[in-house]
Amino acid sequence: MITAIADGSQVAEARRLVGDFARSHGVPEDRRGQIAIVVTELATNLLKHGGGGNLLADTFDDRDGAGLELLALDRGPGMADVERCIGDGFSTAGSPGNGLGAVMRLSDLVRIYSRPGRGTAVMARFLAHQPKRAPATQIGAAVAPYPGETVCGDRWTIGYAQSGRTILVADGSGHGIEAARAAEVAVRIFHDRIDDPCERLVEQMHRALMPTRGAAIAVARIDPVARSVRFVGVGNIAVVLVSDGVARHMVSNNGTAGHVAPRIREFAYAFSGDPLIILHSDGLTPKWDLTTYPGLATQHPSLIAGMLLRDWRRGRDDASVVAVRALL
Repeated sequence: MITAIADGSQVAEARRLVGDFARSHGVPEDRRGQIAIVVTELATNLLKHGGGGNLLADTFDDRDGAGLELLALDRGPGMADVERCIGDGFSTAGSPGNGLGAVMRLSDLVRIYSRPGRGTAVMARFLAHQPKRAPATQIGAAVAPYPGETVCGDRWTIGYAQSGRTILVADGSGHGIEAARAAEVAVRIFHDRIDDPCERLVEQMHRALMPTRGAAIAVARIDPVARSVRFVGVGNIAVVLVSDGVARHMVSNNGTAGHVAPRIREFAYAFSGDPLIILHSDGLTPKWDLTTYPGLATQHPSLIAGMLLRDWRRGRDDASVVAVRALL
């Protein structure tokens, strides 16, 4: 979920919405009380220091564990010294200066990206349980529905196939409930057939999507043996591989899964080190360049996804960004 914070009345609304979200995902009442305090501090900081912004809430499940994540995004003046700003008693707005300190104390994991003149992104995570025995992966996502819609037609997920970690982004055609239903079909097939080769997996999605509006599909599999990313895309989902500081755009096949997909072909992209893969729907313009955000490429994937959504969202469609760093 995403909510705008533009005036003081929206702080309480954000607290209510996140509380409902946390309750629906089984977060215990005492933990929801701590989350409510963090929401209040993050939303208040968005107003005081960022001139307003957006607060996102989602679940997470990666090497950190599993639980609930908050992501606060603003376009304010930013911070020159993040370490100094997170200490209690420091303020640039004439307030007591306890906001980020409270966020640090009550959250299990906090990461901040901020640069003078570039605004700030704050990620706060609340653990429900410790990490599973799965390949070490950092995952971050930022999703926003079409303006005015309560349902998003973009879906993403990750699966652990025998041949490597595999990421799916599905963008149902159009927006609203029918777009979301199409994307959910792709997610279901993805998990039912996760060990299939990528081409066969996308072919199965294409067939299953025929009774629906159809969708743009992107499947990326990190092959640790071949040290490559195997990618199959149909439609206009952008996928970028960042390896050794170099970004490469992957090639997607033309068409719409479920309707017209004249060619479904896999491409392989070699990498070294720990690859970062960024996938996003056409709700974002593809003109972004990570090198214009000093140091962002090495930050937590949630911060990367959040900054890209903040700055490159078109605002006239569903939008989703998923960033995955595989630690090999």
